[in-house]
Amino acid sequence: MDAPHLPEHSAEKRVRIVGSELVENYTVYIIEVNVGDHRWTVKHRYSDFHDLHEKLTVEKKIDKHLLPPKKIIGKNSKSLVEKRQKELEVYLQTLLSRFPASTPKVLSNFLLFHLYEINGIAAALAEELFHKGEQLLAAGEVFLLRPLQLYAVSQQLKLAKPTCTNGDARADLGHILDFTCRLKYLKIPGMKAMVGTSNIEEQSLPFDLSIFKSLLQIEISDCDVGQIKDLPSLKPTLATLSIHLSASSMKEILVPEASEFAQWEPEGVDTDCPVTAIIPTWKMLTTLDMSRNFIRCIDDSVKLIPAVEFLDLSYNELSLVENLQHLYNLVHLDLSFNKLTVLEGVHTKLGNIKTLNLSGNQLETLSGLSKHYSLVNLDLSSNRLTQLDEIKHIGTLPCLEKLSLADNPMCIIPDYRTKVLAQFCDRASEVCLDGTTTTEKELDTVEVLKAIQKAKEAKDRMANNEKKKDFISLSEITTCKEKAFITKEILTPVDSTRTQRCYDVYSSTCDVIPQVGCPCCCEEEWKPWTASLSNLFLPPSLLSYTTINQEFTNQLFAQISLSNKEESTPKPCKTPSLEGTDQGSPQSGDGYFEMTLDDTNEIMGCSSSSTIQEKVTDDVKKESTIVNVKLVVWSLCISVGEGLSQRPSCLVATDCSLVVFHTRSEEPVSNLEELTENLEIDLIVPYTNIETFQFDIPEVCVSLNVKSNSTRWFFFSDAQSLKEMHSCIVPYVDQANEQVLNSPNTQLFIRQFLNSWDFEESAGSVKGGYLIHFLNLDSSTSDKNVANNPQFPKNSVPSDVLSQISLFESDQDQTSNPMILFLTSRYLCILKVDFVALASRDPAEARRMQSCSKVTHIPLSFTLLDPKQCCSCRAVSNSRLFYDEHVIELMVGHECLTVVFALPQDKFMFLREFTQLRSSLREIKTIALQRTKKGHLKVHSCPMNKAFTGLERHHEVPRPHLTLSLLYPAKSLIQQLMEDNQCPSHLSLSSSLLLISSLKGDQLVHFFHNNVAEMENEELKYILWTSVLFYRSPDVETTACVLLSTKAIYFILDDTASSLTNQSNFLISFCFTLKLKDLQSINVGLFDQYFRVMGPSADHIISCLTRDSYSTHRFLQQLMMVLTLLEKVPSPEPSELDFYSQFGNKSTGKMVNYELVHSSKVKFIYPSEEEIGDLTFIVAERKTPQVPSHSFNILLYVLVFQVHIVPGQTAQNQTVLQPKTLILTSTDVFLLDEDHISYPLPEFAKEPPQRDKYRLTDAWRIRDLDRVLMGYQTYPQALTLVFDDVPGPDLLCHLTMDHFADGDGKGDRTQGFGGAEGEVQWCIFVPGADSRERLISLLARQWETLCSRELPVELTG
Repeated sequence: MDAPHLPEHSAEKRVRIVGSELVENYTVYIIEVNVGDHRWTVKHRYSDFHDLHEKLTVEKKIDKHLLPPKKIIGKNSKSLVEKRQKELEVYLQTLLSRFPASTPKVLSNFLLFHLYEINGIAAALAEELFHKGEQLLAAGEVFLLRPLQLYAVSQQLKLAKPTCTNGDARADLGHILDFTCRLKYLKIPGMKAMVGTSNIEEQSLPFDLSIFKSLLQIEISDCDVGQIKDLPSLKPTLATLSIHLSASSMKEILVPEASEFAQWEPEGVDTDCPVTAIIPTWKMLTTLDMSRNFIRCIDDSVKLIPAVEFLDLSYNELSLVENLQHLYNLVHLDLSFNKLTVLEGVHTKLGNIKTLNLSGNQLETLSGLSKHYSLVNLDLSSNRLTQLDEIKHIGTLPCLEKLSLADNPMCIIPDYRTKVLAQFCDRASEVCLDGTTTTEKELDTVEVLKAIQKAKEAKDRMANNEKKKDFISLSEITTCKEKAFITKEILTPVDSTRTQRCYDVYSSTCDVIPQVGCPCCCEEEWKPWTASLSNLFLPPSLLSYTTINQEFTNQLFAQISLSNKEESTPKPCKTPSLEGTDQGSPQSGDGYFEMTLDDTNEIMGCSSSSTIQEKVTDDVKKESTIVNVKLVVWSLCISVGEGLSQRPSCLVATDCSLVVFHTRSEEPVSNLEELTENLEIDLIVPYTNIETFQFDIPEVCVSLNVKSNSTRWFFFSDAQSLKEMHSCIVPYVDQANEQVLNSPNTQLFIRQFLNSWDFEESAGSVKGGYLIHFLNLDSSTSDKNVANNPQFPKNSVPSDVLSQISLFESDQDQTSNPMILFLTSRYLCILKVDFVALASRDPAEARRMQSCSKVTHIPLSFTLLDPKQCCSCRAVSNSRLFYDEHVIELMVGHECLTVVFALPQDKFMFLREFTQLRSSLREIKTIALQRTKKGHLKVHSCPMNKAFTGLERHHEVPRPHLTLSLLYPAKSLIQQLMEDNQCPSHLSLSSSLLLISSLKGDQLVHFFHNNVAEMENEELKYILWTSVLFYRSPDVETTACVLLSTKAIYFILDDTASSLTNQSNFLISFCFTLKLKDLQSINVGLFDQYFRVMGPSADHIISCLTRDSYSTHRFLQQLMMVLTLLEKVPSPEPSELDFYSQFGNKSTGKMVNYELVHSSKVKFIYPSEEEIGDLTFIVAERKTPQVPSHSFNILLYVLVFQVHIVPGQTAQNQTVLQPKTLILTSTDVFLLDEDHISYPLPEFAKEPPQRDKYRLTDAWRIRDLDRVLMGYQTYPQALTLVFDDVPGPDLLCHLTMDHFADGDGKGDRTQGFGGAEGEVQWCIFVPGADSRERLISLLARQWETLCSRELPVELTG
């Protein structure tokens, strides 16, 4: 709504009660308040009215009987509520008429005037600044003011009235003006919706900024430009200006006067042109952030900001870089996520900038950056760069240090990093590519590539010199022309020289690098799959032939023109089905045939030929000039006609028709000539004959339906290409036939297949949409080498989750039907689509996709990349490339799956998303450990010789980036880790943990980085073997190997049931990760016997029962050291301290009330006097009143195991260890059951635990101890305490009522092994050697004190 012209203080204030509602057992009245054009609602119950009335009676002396009286009986009856509603309305109206000029504060707050009415808003702001203004200014923090508050202040300043009208000095408007005159940092966040319960639109309220006299920084968001008044008044002081979601041009922000003056110039500029205004410049402005607006061009208003050094125009709609030559001081420029396509001559406009961000644009070439010699940081990620040759334009920049090319099509090229770095020649070591420093291996590879390039250049020079000496006859030129099969019309300027074309033809056949040595071991294993699956994936080599490749589009011109001449009707798709593909016959059009000059005419006469002869008719020439290729998209096509078939296809959009090509060759093409020879036209359909062209799966698949044709085509490609093709074709399709997609994005599409709780658990984020096939390595049609090779898993159908998918129709199928893979934050979703049924449905049917599809979601925590050792050979072959670029092997639980990605870039994107999502999971995840036939753990060895590093595969299982210091750790660290990797004998280990405990030396480090580590530059610091308890399952104590790294704490858990059979190469274990950034506190147990780590939720509370004070102390010491290292990062703000004071301070925290608050904000909470008091109370209440108080003192607290022997068995492995807590006092010894996980109560706990922290189970007096047995008879290193069962005070008298029973009340206490009659034996195992010695020493001392003789200690066998 428009802002009212009249000030609100003169507007009439009206109030009425429009209704009521019953809330629980009381009635709430709905009050509507009107002040001018502003309206809002307030809800109050009668008691609120009563409180208001009492305050007004005291403060303003109003009539006590003005408020309707209370009612006790029938207060919620309809008649009473209606009557009271009218009375309360009269009451409020009376109050407003009583105070027409200045509303009392208590009434203003009751009617929410401080939120919606300008006087109340200004008074509330003034009172806040009266109390906190000086502190806010001293702190120098950013102060937040909403547009409504600024509007209220602006309106108040226009009124001819005192600054304080209600008599309260704290609400004086002068406090606001004093504050705004001195404020330096301001933020004004607007909003699109109505304010609260009112009808006020903040975007329509103008506000004045002239009240700010000292502003250095201002940020405005979600405001309309028209409501910002007097922004130029900030020019004298403002240094940083940020405008978001508010402007459609730079001029309306920087030069608002331009709307009044047609001709203007900045001050200080000499001009001969007539001007109507001289505009002062923004002399102090050095940073301008206008990101996330709606700016379409960089206009000439930048003349007014000559001092700007940082300019951010990201997330706008810019298509050109212009007018920036006026910014002489510009250093950092951000143009990311705009619509830039070209950068020609941009160096003349940008000057000497150092940082340039061009990510998220549509750049296909870098030719405009070749002269930016001052560039230091360049971000080109998420563009359309496909050719590595584009890097040569920036390879000569002398100052470039950081370069980002991530998420470009060129990133899928094998050895992409080394090939990019090679373009920088001698500066390769100085360039940091994609955030990763260049390694020594990459530098060695770059040197090899440079040597090869120099050799090739020398060879080319020699060849050119020989050509100059030789005479090329006309017959040779003619022969060369016939071999090239190129018409005159499709020659580019480079191809116009016949000798150059001749040289290119012959050189392309000779540039073959011979393979030396044995062939790749995967060549024979994957060669049959490469041939049989050639129709199921799109080769990466085809992606370089796009619209920007002029020579390729010329070839398409000629083919389409020739086909239009021969056949004017749409050609039906004759793609053979997957089952019936003929792969060996030359007549099947597979491209495997030899062609001589004599065969030329015969090939030219074939209607489906992909080569174009020189003798094209004049009609075809005329028609080819009319055809214009607008867009080329490579995709994988699934066509459904008489059957289902799949093959790579090329979609070509021309001015008037859609053309579908396919390649006949099963081998990857190496050059344009070979591609041209193997291209065939499947379909040419005018746009008028297209019935539907729509997204069936958003951003993943578009379907094509042609009129009078029963075949349906489904095309899969990347999202950007499909959207461009869709937007290119849809405008030409009959609007009546165009279908509207129900789900506009992938998230809404996949949501219809999931339950509501599943979607909530996945946090609503959906990634991917990858077309895949599952390989059946057990199929009889596959190669025996593959099927029988133990390196490749057997894809037997799992019995649980995966059985729902029905991967293969029969056991003989080589591949599954096409499926689509999605990733959510917690699940791997597999969408199985019945394309045959989908093609038979009406495209206009709303739920046709849902009725023909099924989604199975698999938890990411149980899915991991197959960790088996990859092939180490370096041979390059088609089979090897197929595996590297399209195949991923996954482990889902205990099952192995081989997945083939149809599109080449999908595997890289899946690996990246999968790794990120899985590392961000906050739950228990599976890890796989590979073992050799001898049962040892198999880990990756050290890196290979540097001479071979450049030939490594590009698509390896993604691992965190490691520095050289992490790859080659210090010997002292390795030695320390080996000493720590000693598992206590009392812990039971599964097969996986047993293998980990056997690792030695470098194997420990490689195991950590290959199987466990999830973050970059993460170093293993400490290993702890212990028992753990989880807060969610407090009764289950399990063994764990705790790995402390510089980034996280990893708990590798014992799970015997998870181990596979002996025939498997892998052991499955479970790992829980607690990142150090999520760590909140550490609770240390009594006498350092255990500790509890606490994270952000109940799932992140774990107790580690070390039962050894030394192990606990070592772990906490290492943890504090790691946390301290994390904090040793230079502060971004200048520090008055010198280097040694800043980084040499040994203090890591301060102790407050038994809590050590670390500098990383992690709390180390130590036992308090209350915990000792609880134990003392338990001890004291078991004693008689005559016992002296000094006997309550606790001498020792230790966690032990009570050893029980299974009746009838005496072997060691038949003993049962029961966890206990042993407490030794001056006169007695106690055994307790203790809850180590639930106490102290977490902050989120809503009720106390079901069991107490301590439960006393047994107790004896020390004077009743007869002797101590030590040895290996019962359990190794266990202590047997033998007590005389003599009458005495029952220390458990308060524990149970069993002693009133008829039987022997002490039957449970006399359990032991071989004890004589009248004796009770405790068999206690103390894991810690120090604790064990201390227990014996204290027992002997107290026994000697009480009995006046030495304690008998006997050794057993």
